[in-house]
Order: sequence, then structure tokens, then C-alpha cells
Amino acid sequence: HISPDLDTGTYTLAGADNPDPGWGLAGETWQAMEALGRYGGSPWFNLGDRDLGTHLYRTGRLAAGFGLAEVTAGIAAAWGLAPTLLPMTEDRVSTMMTLADGADGADGAAPGAEVGFQEYFVRLRHDVPVASVRFDGARRSRPGPGVLEALAAADVVVVAPSNPIVSIGPLLAVPGIADAIRARRADTVAVSPIVAGAALKGPADRLMRELGHEASVVGVARLYSDLAATLVVDAADAALALGVEAEGMRCVVTDTIMRTPEVAADLARVVLGSAREEAR
Repeated sequence: HISPDLDTGTYTLAGADNPDPGWGLAGETWQAMEALGRYGGSPWFNLGDRDLGTHLYRTGRLAAGFGLAEVTAGIAAAWGLAPTLLPMTEDRVSTMMTLADGADGADGAAPGAEVGFQEYFVRLRHDVPVASVRFDGARRSRPGPGVLEALAAADVVVVAPSNPIVSIGPLLAVPGIADAIRARRADTVAVSPIVAGAALKGPADRLMRELGHEASVVGVARLYSDLAATLVVDAADAALALGVEAEGMRCVVTDTIMRTPEVAADLARVVLGSAREEAR
């Protein structure tokens, strides 16, 4: 059982993440995957040996009847983390991608084929067009323990600069979470993942265009205007600030490209400060 976002959050907060691929642990070895390949497996989702230990532990605890939130808390504690990490749900929700015309037909990547997100992102290298995205199981799911309470009690709710479609979208698909954020709209700040019309990493800009959205900070504002009162955009998009505000959001312009921890800290201060200013 792999929970990539929870693991990336854990490893990053612990200072042990592998920034090159964007997942897993730094300084990994790959003997388990090499053994799997020797036996004829197809290890396209490459898991390092230490990272695999996390997944084996999680799988065993879930099989023993513990909930994902409790297992996540145990993993975070083992890494010595102070922040609380909460899974959006303890129910199974799968992001499924329907491939569009232009998929080349290789390895099952044919138009109309539906693949899981990790298969799209890793095996197909997110290099095939997408016709639609759905979150299988979301309608039957419930928010995880503590999620709604955390959203209600937070001083500020931050929508991180992640892919609006496949990173933020699954959270909003869990019944109750989007409504809880809307109830805190005045205290919610979103950070645009699109800078000068492009995603810094990953397929967010292409997915937005393929699914009929404008790949710009204005397009991001249209997706988030009912959730957040403020959108933070990069200085490269300063000329589009009025377009963002025309969508009903306050626009804050700053450096959003987190090249160093210091720049990231400055961005965090701007995000938190803009929420307090909006509240006033």
C-alpha cells in the first residue's frame, strides 16, 4: 500500500527526501527492484529499498486493522516529526485517467484506455494526452479522522501549488472537504502552480489545457475562486493580476519559485500574511 503524497510530505519534513525524481528517500539502493526484474516482474514504479520498508510497514498495519490516519501518525512519529499529517480519507479513492486521441497505442496507451494515475505519471511519463479524469470511489468515501476538524480550526488554510486536477482535485472530490474549505474561504490562500503559462514540474499545464481550462494564473483562479479568497502568483504573472481579481479573488504577487529554503520561507510568510490581511 503506497500513499505517495503522505510519504513525500513525511520524507520532506524529515529532510530525507529525494528531490530528483520527486518521491522516495535520498541515498536509496534498489536491490528489491533488481530482484523483481530478475524474476520477470515489470518494476516501472521504482521503489527504493528503504522506501519499500515504509510501504511494507503500512501494508502490515492496515492488514492488522489499523486505520490509515493512525498508521500515518506512527510513521511520522518514527521520523520525529512535530506536524500532523492527515490522509484525506481512509477509504480507497483511485485517480483514473482516460487517454485521448494522440495516445500512440504502445503498452496499452491507446485512445479511450483508462489507466491509473501512477501508471500515467510514471510508466507513460505523463507524455500522453488525457480526455478525462475521474476519482473512483470518491463519492462513497468519507473525510479521514480529524480532517474536517483541522480545516475548521486552522488559522489559515493553504492550497499548495500542486496540480489542480490530480493533486488538489482528489481531496475536493471527497464529500465534505470542499464544503469545509468554502466555509473558510476568507481564510484560505491558494498558491498558483502555473508560472508564465507553464508548470514548473509535471503535467499541470498540459492537463489543464487538455481538460478545457486555461493554463494561466487566471485559469487557476477560475478553478479556485469559490474556495479561496486570495491567489498568490509569481512576479512573472504580475500583468495578469487584474484578470485574477476579475474572477473574484484577491491577487498577491511575489516570488513563488522555491529555489532555496530561504525563498520558500519568504513565500510562506507572504501566504500567511496575505490571509491575515484579507481577514482584516
